[in-house]
Parts: sequence; C-alpha cells; structure tokens
Amino acid sequence: MTDHATDTGIEQHAIDWIPNEERHGKVSSLGAIWWVANINLTGMSTGVATLAVGAGLFWTVVATFVGSLFGTFFMAFHSSQGPQLGLPQLVQSRPQFGYLGAALTVWVFALVNYVAYNTSDALLSGAAAQHLFHVPSSTLGYALAALVAAVIALYGYRWIHHVEHWLAIPMVVALVILTVAVIANAANTAELWKPGPFHFASVMTVFVIVAGFQLGWAPYVSDYSRYLPATTGTRSTFWWTYLPSAVSAIWVFALGSAVAALAPDEPDPVKAFTAIGDSLAPGLGWLVSFLLFVGLLAIMAINQYGGSLSMISIIDSFRPARSGRRLRAATIVAMALIVFVVAQTVGVDRFNSFYGNALIFLAYLFTPWTAINLVDYFFVRRGAYVIREIFNPRGMYGRWGWNGIAAYLLSTAIMVPFFVTTPFTGFLAHRLGDVDYSMFVGLPVAGLLYWLFSRRIDLESERLLVVEEGVLPLHHGSH
Repeated sequence: MTDHATDTGIEQHAIDWIPNEERHGKVSSLGAIWWVANINLTGMSTGVATLAVGAGLFWTVVATFVGSLFGTFFMAFHSSQGPQLGLPQLVQSRPQFGYLGAALTVWVFALVNYVAYNTSDALLSGAAAQHLFHVPSSTLGYALAALVAAVIALYGYRWIHHVEHWLAIPMVVALVILTVAVIANAANTAELWKPGPFHFASVMTVFVIVAGFQLGWAPYVSDYSRYLPATTGTRSTFWWTYLPSAVSAIWVFALGSAVAALAPDEPDPVKAFTAIGDSLAPGLGWLVSFLLFVGLLAIMAINQYGGSLSMISIIDSFRPARSGRRLRAATIVAMALIVFVVAQTVGVDRFNSFYGNALIFLAYLFTPWTAINLVDYFFVRRGAYVIREIFNPRGMYGRWGWNGIAAYLLSTAIMVPFFVTTPFTGFLAHRLGDVDYSMFVGLPVAGLLYWLFSRRIDLESERLLVVEEGVLPLHHGSH
C-alpha cells in the first residue's frame, strides 16, 4: 500500500481513516507539538488580553494557572482519541451529531474557530514582519508568512511534527530570555505583584479566556495523534498532551501579562516584547520577537492544516470528497484568502478587542461540544465506532444526530443567561455579580443531557458491528 505521509512527500490523507499499516511515530512526539503550539506572538498576546480584563497582575496569573489546568484537561482527553480511532477530531463528531448535522453545527463552528485564530495570527504576523524585517506593509508581511505556513500545512502531518520538534529548544530559549528580562526589569517591583483587591468577576473572565483558549485546541487536537499506532495508550497520549500544553500555556500567558504590566503604554504587543528583551541586553528583544514570530508561523501552519480538514469535512458531507493533494492545496489556499479578507476588515488597530472577544465567544461555542464528544467516547460508546458507517451518508449514525444536536442547543441556551461579554451580559450572571459561570454550567449540562438522550441507542448491536468490522481496538490502552 502507498505510504501517504512519507518523510519528504506531501501528505495525501485528509479526513479519511488512517490504516494500521500506515501508523507510525512515538507518543512522546506529542510533547513537542503541544509545548511549542502555545509559544508564539498570539500566545503572548493572550496574556496581554487577560491583563486588560482588569483583575490585576497577581490575580490574572492565578486565574491563568487554574484556567490552563482546567481547559487543558478536556483538550488532552480529545487527543487520546486520535490513536484509538485514526480519524480527524471533527469526523468523529458524526456519531453524535449525524452526517449532515455535524457539518451544519460543529464543523461550521470549527471553521469559525480557525478563521478567528488565524485572523489574529495574520494581524500579528503582518505587524511582526513589518517591525522585524522592515517589510513595506503589514499586508505583504502577512502574505509572506501565510505562504510559509501554507507550504508546511500542505506537506502535512509529519512535517508539522518535524517543525514543532525542531522549534522545541529555541522556544525554551525565547521564554528563558524573556523571563529573565521581566525579572530584571527596573519596573518589576514588589508593588506590581501585590494581590490588591480581589474582583471575582474579572478573575472569572480571565479564567474563561484561558480555559477557552486551551479548549480551542479540542476540535483538532487528535488530528496530530491520529497517525500514532492503535496500541498507543490512552493514558500516555493524555499526559504527553496535557503537561506540555498546560505548562507552556501558563508560562507564556503569565509572561504576556507581565510584559503588558511593565509596558502599559505600548499598544503593539510585538514592540512591547522587543522593548522588554532589549532592556536586558540590546538585540535580545529582536531575537525573542523573531523566535516568537517563527513560532507564529508554525501555529499558522497548524491552523491552516486544521481549517483545510474542516472545509473538506463540510464538503464531504454534501458530496464525496476524495483525499488528495489537489483538494488539500485548494482548501489551504481558500483558508488563507478568507483569513486575509477578515484580517483586512478587522485591522491591526482593533486586534486587542477582536482577539479578546473571539477567545470568549469561541469558549462558549465549544464548551457543550467538548462535553458531548467526550461523554459519547468514554461513557456511551466507549471508543467503539464503525468506521465505514462514519463515512456512510445514509448509515447507522443517521444524517441528523438529534441526541447531540438537542443536547448542544439546549445546553447552549441554558448557558446564555450566564454569559459575560462586552456586548451582552446574561440576566443570571448580572444577578450573580457579573461573574461568568457559563463554562461550569455548560460542561455538566451538555454531558448529562447527551447521556440521557443516548440511553435509547442500541449499543449492543453497534458493538457487534464494530467486532465484525475489526479495524478498531475494543479497549482503551493504559500504557
């Protein structure tokens, strides 16, 4: 059989199942992916956005710590599905939401997720290229960055893993330099880190932003573990995802908040990071910003790759989409063009407000989905799916998965009164002191509703079909 992901070739698999004979790699490779994924200009700017909420530096860092540990917990369990199923994350939503239902609900939201994050990346990459390399315009800077990211995304899974592996140590260097620069900065006084008043509403908003950022990986985290051998353990996949991602997020977001506190009058995050680095030694600021810019190119590649898979998934729900280089290339280009148009509409001057709102609203969109998907995988079907039926438009999982759709819509509706955003605050949140409890409501409600609605599924018949197909392990590894 043809190898679809050779060391030098362009990946040809898209949303199709990865056969066991094409599986490769070690679970430890996930460590580099999820360590590096947070270390870039967008990750640093997340810390800037959280400080702007108004909780103060100390409480912002505390909320960042807790929010990262919380959000990454769910994201890492999604990652563990990859080796077991050999499928992209979103395709695995068909058993919960249906063949068409997944396309019109989850996948559209996922595409919005990719566009929102890549728009933020586009604005920062253009500004960074202009600042670092004196490119004539931020538009040209984004075009060059998007081209590099598109090439990596086109080569696909194995090259994304290679790039993240190569960047692991340089990214540590960047964080160490910036950390020392922050500690040694003259403006970094004990007064700056005093806890100050505890504003629960602001602290919870920071929590939602950080937890939501980590949950934002959930719709595509298993895309980067799906080529691992099916014997890869659930526990090992979880930990090789959880620890690198949670620790790097805490470090990066906290640093971003600290830099923002030290340079409150600098609205451009790239210039702020450069100035703090230069305060330690001339030239170090440029080096740090350059490394964070390279990290940004890597995450743009991941987002373009994931956006491409999302587009192909939507297309495939209405007409069969054959895997291949041409389709992947077309969707990657389409993704870059959509992001370019949106970025031009938003503009770099409105980056902070756009990015802050995007983080919160995306957290709202994916909170119910993550609960439904995980409950189905771990508690309802227990990892047993009929692969051929997932790709059958009139198969056993149905065109509309009303169990998942109903649970999603109802839980989202129940969350709305608890929302706290700039344009809208729910009436229950307002009565509770403008504190955002939506995530703590949405996760258990969505999971419980889906579990109740799914009790009528004939799981015994489904399991017999899984045994008959014989392509998936019927247990979760733990080694």
